[in-house]
Formats: sequence, structure tokens, C-alpha cells
Amino acid sequence: MDVQINTANNIEGREALSQHLEGAVRDRLSRFEDRLTRVEMHVGDENGDRDSGHDKRCVVEARPAGLQPVSVTEQADSIEQATSGALGKMVSALDRTFGKLSDRKGH
Repeated sequence: MDVQINTANNIEGREALSQHLEGAVRDRLSRFEDRLTRVEMHVGDENGDRDSGHDKRCVVEARPAGLQPVSVTEQADSIEQATSGALGKMVSALDRTFGKLSDRKGH
């Protein structure tokens, strides 16, 4: 599973954050690792210096082998909350995607 982290230019500590987020992606999606070819995470601060709340955004796109990409988005007050929420949504989405495949094979 190839993991790519993209952070907006206005994010502080981009290098360290990217390494942390790659570890989080690998950890949360580890049980799907053999079924995913690539996971991309895009993290940004929608309002830059203006702190208006719920302005941190995380988009995660997973590419299951042989299937259409699965994408989720989460907005929150912090990057940590946005990434955690997006990864939670992705786990649910992949459970549904692979569950449907298992259901089809079983019938």
C-alpha cells in the first residue's frame, strides 16, 4: 500500500506532520493493506490565519485493487480531529465496500 500525504503550504511543521499522518494511515488501515494499492491524504486549513473554527479539512482517497476509488472528507477545529474523523469514515467506507464484495461472492 503506497501512502501519499499532501499538506497545504499554510500548515506549520509539514514534514513532521506528514510522517505522523503516514503512520496514522498505515495504522488505521492496516487490515486493508493487502487490498489497497494507494491511499492519498490531503490536509489543509481552509481559512489560513483566520481562526473561524471547523476550518481544518482532511480528504482521504483509497484505491482498492480493481475497484473504483473510495473518498471521504472531514472538517473539524483541528488537523488531528479532521484526520482522525476522516480515517474513521474511511474504515467504515472500506468495510462497506469489501463487505458488499463478500456478500456478492457468497451468493
